[in-house]
Amino acid sequence: MGTLILILAIPFLGTMLGSAFVFFMKDEMPPVIQKALLGFASGVMVAASVWSLIIPSMEMSTGLGKMMVLPAAMGILTGILFLLIIDTTTPHLHMGNTNPEGPKAHLSRVAMLSLAVTIHNFPEGMAVGVVVAGTLQGGEWISAAGAMSLALGIAIQNIPEGAIISMPMKAAGGSKMKSFVMGTLSGAVEPVGAVLVIFLASVMTPILPYLLAFAAGAMIYVVIEELIPEASEGEHSNWSTIGFAIGFVLMMVLDVVLG
Repeated sequence: MGTLILILAIPFLGTMLGSAFVFFMKDEMPPVIQKALLGFASGVMVAASVWSLIIPSMEMSTGLGKMMVLPAAMGILTGILFLLIIDTTTPHLHMGNTNPEGPKAHLSRVAMLSLAVTIHNFPEGMAVGVVVAGTLQGGEWISAAGAMSLALGIAIQNIPEGAIISMPMKAAGGSKMKSFVMGTLSGAVEPVGAVLVIFLASVMTPILPYLLAFAAGAMIYVVIEELIPEASEGEHSNWSTIGFAIGFVLMMVLDVVLG
């Protein structure tokens, strides 16, 4: 049980570590580094979606024969639709933009930035939660080591993500401590999402393959809707491509070696 609690906590610790960059870096993060880190995060999330979520979802459904792809397909589409609904009904502001998205609301810039990060991080928490749920059910498709590899992969990409959130807040005039706290809190939704999914999977065991693919679809939505556009616009977009490749390969290696 202690190992499973550690798995749930690791991604949050990654965000905390990245947010702590405000105490060591004087200026705002250089655009070239930010592009590379956005690409890296995209690569990790896409690889995690494929290797840790979609493939196990299909392996768990082999009893359906050729229709084993059905739970994965339905889960992916439902996950994307769910994030699309959340994205269009929640007022939020993406980093680097001045125009909020979603319905109009009288919220502060910090509040809308926090909501954007919450939308981003919730699928990652779901992903960790669903693989932990698979481990708890003792299935042969998801081992504790596989769950640990996913948690480590997400934690690694959360380090630059925490910095990307906290550094602009400091550059905009916020104190180092406030920027660190806001960056850290952006990752708090991940363990919450993980616990919710674990509870749901424990009550409705047969839907685990759908939940795995659902989490994958939600993460893919975040990559396509938010990370890749931010990484590709303007100069230095080639660095985001390099970062994507490194992130994808690193997550793939972690999943195969530890899983």
